[in-house]
Formats: sequence, C-alpha cells, structure tokens
Amino acid sequence: MTHLPSETSPLLPAEPPVETAHHQQHVPLYPRKSQHEECHIDYSNVLRDIIIGFSDGLTVPFALTAGLSSLGSAKVVIIAGLAELFSGMISMGLGAYLAAVTERDHYNHQEKREAHEVQNMPEAERDGVYSILEKYNVSRSAATPLVDELCKNPDQWVRFMMDFDLKLDKPNIHQAWISALTMGLSYFIGGLIPMIPYFVMDRVREALFVSIGITVAVLLVFGYVKNYVSVRNHRAGLWGAFQTLVIGMLAAGTSYAIVRGLDRKDQ
Repeated sequence: MTHLPSETSPLLPAEPPVETAHHQQHVPLYPRKSQHEECHIDYSNVLRDIIIGFSDGLTVPFALTAGLSSLGSAKVVIIAGLAELFSGMISMGLGAYLAAVTERDHYNHQEKREAHEVQNMPEAERDGVYSILEKYNVSRSAATPLVDELCKNPDQWVRFMMDFDLKLDKPNIHQAWISALTMGLSYFIGGLIPMIPYFVMDRVREALFVSIGITVAVLLVFGYVKNYVSVRNHRAGLWGAFQTLVIGMLAAGTSYAIVRGLDRKDQ
C-alpha cells in the first residue's frame, strides 16, 4: 500500500541537527513510528484476523454439523463437529503464522536484491528515484539535490526504493504469533456457537433448528459489525449482514443436501 509522505519520509529534507555544548542530535536511520500509528496498525491487523477466523469458523463447522444432523445422531454431529473445530483452529493459526513468515522472507529477498542493485547499478537506481519523484510532479532539476543527498546513504537509498518503488512495508515478524493465536481462537469461538444446541438438546432436529436460528442472528450481527467498523456506514453494514447471511446459508444448505443425498443412497 502506498503511503503519503510523512514527517519521516525521505521525500522531505531532514531538519538540521541541533547542536549543544555537550552533544549533537542523533537522527535514527529508521525513525520510530508514533504510538498512534503503531496502535492503528496493530488494531487493523487484529481486526482482519478476527474477521477471517470468525467468519470461517461460523460458516464451516455450522455447514458440517447441519449436514450431519440429517443422519439423526447427536453423537456423530458432536464428534465430527469437534474434530473439524480443533483441526480448523490449528490449520487457521498455522496458516496465519506461515503467511507472516512468507511475507518476511519475501521482503528480505527484495531488500537484498535492492541493496545489490544500489551497489552494482547505481546509475540505473538513480534513474529509478527520478522516475518515482516524477509521479509526484517533481521536476528532474528540483529533484537533483534531493537525489544526491539520498544516494549518499545506501541504507536510506534501499529503504526509499522498498517504500516507493516496490511499495513493500517491512513486516513485523513478532506479530506472527499474535496473528496465529487471534485467528485460531476466532475460528474456534465462531465454530463453537452453532454447536452449542447439540450439547444441551436431546433431539437432533430441534437442535438443528435452534442452531440455525442462533447462526442466522450471529451472521447478521457479525456481517453488519465487520462492514460498519471498516467503512463506518450503516448501508455498508446492512449489505455486509446480507452477504454474510447468504454465504453462510448457502454453505449450510449445500452441506445438508449432500449428506442427505448420500445417506439416501446407502439406504
């Protein structure tokens, strides 16, 4: 995602260091992000993991248990549902972690390639900097002092190309485990909700109807909330509720019809 230049962007000239009698101000190579920005990024990543994990957890186990309920055995529904629930939770968590690791490896590979090009093909890379600045309507003559200053520091030069040429954000691998736990637990909680009636009710068909009612209500609320939080618009929230409900019901109905059809063939 492209970011507009900020106070720490290489597109802006660095402020002159403030000298005192005892020390000179040190400008870090990679300025720390503000606390507000870090909280915003963490919040958006956690929200993304919750949405993916909860929506999958609410849809897949519900579709499975709804389909198996056609067999008329609560024990089969519970055992199969729990097996899918735990395996899905582990799979989603590991998937989130491996995705973060893959993103880190991809970034490191591209960073090494850029560093190699800066060292061995500096003129081509300088032209690349000019091309980037031209997108912001910065003329070549006006950009020359900035390019000269930027290219004095190879690390900053590489960072500039990663940010504005490849448009890659440096991944935080420390968030990988948080992402894995968030997505896994969201999947487990979402999948456990439609299974609750089968634990407390004796008749499978009645439990199915209660499970459908609970799941429909949760799908509507979840679909509305996830869209409203992202877009801050009530119409988008209603559309999200409708979409989530339709997808969940289609998945459950398809699963139920398949299991029901296979069961009739065996009779």
